[in-house]
Amino acid sequence: MTRTAVIAIGGNSLITDKEHQRVPDQYQACSETCRHIAPLLRDPDLRLVITHGNGPQVGFILRRSELASKELHTVPLDSCVADTQGALGYHIQLALFNEFRRLGIEKAAATVVTLCLVDRADPAFARPDKPIGSFLSKEQAELHRAADGWDLVEDAGRGWRRVVASPAPTAILQLGAVKSLLDAGFVVVAAGGGGIAVVEDAAGVIRGAAAVIDKDHASSLLARELGAELFVVSTGVARVSLDFGTPQQKEIDRMTVADARRYMAEGHFKAGSMLPKIEAVIAFLEGGGREAIITNPAHVGLAIAGRAGTHVVP
Repeated sequence: MTRTAVIAIGGNSLITDKEHQRVPDQYQACSETCRHIAPLLRDPDLRLVITHGNGPQVGFILRRSELASKELHTVPLDSCVADTQGALGYHIQLALFNEFRRLGIEKAAATVVTLCLVDRADPAFARPDKPIGSFLSKEQAELHRAADGWDLVEDAGRGWRRVVASPAPTAILQLGAVKSLLDAGFVVVAAGGGGIAVVEDAAGVIRGAAAVIDKDHASSLLARELGAELFVVSTGVARVSLDFGTPQQKEIDRMTVADARRYMAEGHFKAGSMLPKIEAVIAFLEGGGREAIITNPAHVGLAIAGRAGTHVVP
C-alpha cells in the first residue's frame, strides 16, 4: 500500500550558522539534508512532499532591497516569499537529483510555487508581531511608517524593526497540483516558507498579503489536506526534551496528543522554538494523521524506521 509523508525541513537544514550564510553554503547544507532524505525513496510505495523554512533568506532579500532602494524599487514581502520558494526549491531539486542518481533511484523532484490562503479577518492582522528585515534608526522607521504604512517596533535599544502579521493558514491553493505531481511519481517541494500569504475579498479576488505564515503550521495543513499518514518535522535536535536546557532535561521517545497537551500546559515548549512544532503535530494528528515525528535531519531515516526521534501518536 502506498503512503504519503510530509517532511518539513527547518532553517538549520539550509543555514547551519552565521559563518555559513552564502548561497553556496546554503546549498551545501541543503545537500547534506537531502543526503538523509533521498534513501527513503528506495521504498516504491512512499509518496513524499518536502516543505521548508525561509526566514533568513527573506531577510536577505529585504536587506538587499533596502540597500538598493535609491536606485531600484523595493520588493514586496509576498514576492520575497515567492522568490525564496523558487530558489530554495531549486536547491532541493538539484540536491535530490544528484542523490537519486548516486543511489540509482528513478525519481525526480518538482517545486510548486504555493499560495496559502489566510483569513483577512484573522486577529493577527490587528497585532502584527513577527519581526522581519533590518534594524532601522528612528528616522528611517518614521519614513517607512509614513510612506509605506509599515508597522514598526523598537527592539531593546538596538533600533527599530518592521513587524508583520503571522495569520493561521486556512487552505493550500495549489493542493491539486501537489496531488497531480505525487500521482505522477514526483517528489514535491511545496508550501515553502509557509506558503505565500494571500487573502480573498468579497468578490473572490485574491491578492498577496504583507504577512508570513508559520512553516510548521502550513506544513501540517498541507499534510492534512493530502490525507498524509506521516508528518515529519525536521529541526535542530534529535528528540523533543522536557525541561530543555536545565540539569533536569529529559528526552522523549514517544508521547500521545494528551501527553503533548499536558507538557504544553506545563510550559516545556518555547513559543519561538518547539511550541509551534508541537502545535502543528497535534493539529495533524487530530485531523486524521496516524503518526508524527520530530527529529533532526541526520536521524530522519532511522526515525521513520522507528529507531530515533520523538514519535507522537493520537
